[in-house]
Amino acid sequence: MNALALEHQKYGFSTYKTYLAAGLFIIGNIAVPQLCHLIPNGGLIFLPIYFFTLIGAFKCGWKVGLLTAILSPLVNCALFGMPPVASLPAILVKSITLAIAAALIGRKMGLTIWSVALAVLAYQLIGMLFEFFLDFNLLHALQDVRLGWPGILIQIVGGYLLLKAIEKW
Repeated sequence: MNALALEHQKYGFSTYKTYLAAGLFIIGNIAVPQLCHLIPNGGLIFLPIYFFTLIGAFKCGWKVGLLTAILSPLVNCALFGMPPVASLPAILVKSITLAIAAALIGRKMGLTIWSVALAVLAYQLIGMLFEFFLDFNLLHALQDVRLGWPGILIQIVGGYLLLKAIEKW
């Protein structure tokens, strides 16, 4: 069993540690999007709502990841109107997929740049399919790749580097 798999076992729904970790990652998923939205189309370019979901799920497992994935977009929408309500279904599907993929891949493969990239690829592909079947608009379904490729790169490279930096935490 790798180090991440052992770490994931520490986080259950009955322990305060799970909610504390999820709370910290949710705060990150609230603060970073606010900074990105200062730039025109910053949310569409940098995809910030997913970053700490990736980190939380990879580091702490699916329970922390799932709490972060669901609550981050809902709290952001309620407090700031971003993401817009119409975007919530697609964002929630992507966030939940990312949380599950990152936790499973992290548990099975450990932390490598390739495992982080695989988790990001998994949520992007499933998210694209969901968005396509939501409105049958290919351009809309490919928006994250067309406009958000800098955010995807930040998730992969920045996510890996941050996870390496907090590996001992």
